[in-house]
Amino acid sequence: MIEEKQRIVSPYSMLTLLVPLAGLAFALLYGNILALNYVHVITGGTWTGIDLFMGIVMSRVLKGLEPQARAQVLKKLVPVMLFLMPSLATAAISSGINMASRLGMLSLQSPTIIAAIVIVIILSVQGFGIIMPTEAKVYLELRKKEPNRDKIIRWGMRNVKLAGSQGAFQVALIFVMANLALGIV
Repeated sequence: MIEEKQRIVSPYSMLTLLVPLAGLAFALLYGNILALNYVHVITGGTWTGIDLFMGIVMSRVLKGLEPQARAQVLKKLVPVMLFLMPSLATAAISSGINMASRLGMLSLQSPTIIAAIVIVIILSVQGFGIIMPTEAKVYLELRKKEPNRDKIIRWGMRNVKLAGSQGAFQVALIFVMANLALGIV
């Protein structure tokens, strides 16, 4: 059984929401390409690294745990992921689009830009359309007096596997962006 007394949303989980968005706001207000680039690289790299870690490492770790232990890990993981990942994704995507626009690279005539847009749309649909709503469902289930451990585990494991898929798409996006940075269009 999952303990009801433990706080699900903490000041730390709120901090994970606010820091990337504050960095994005600063870069947008400051208006400097270097600041936008920094926010884009740090949030995009963190987003990619976490997704790869979740898909490659955490999926294996969680599969090896007993259901009670799996539920306890997910209980700790969900609040942070629920706030951190959308914040990282929003900051990475927004800073990247803004930077590309300011540099005059946002052209729908470029196959490389089209590839980047398609991958970002896939990542956004997966992240904001599937993963985030599922994290919210897990969060709401955790708040219940008698949370359904099987639902929490099923939903959490699905998100961990989807995070691995996100990591693969993000690696493809890094390849596309590296080609853009080198002027290979």
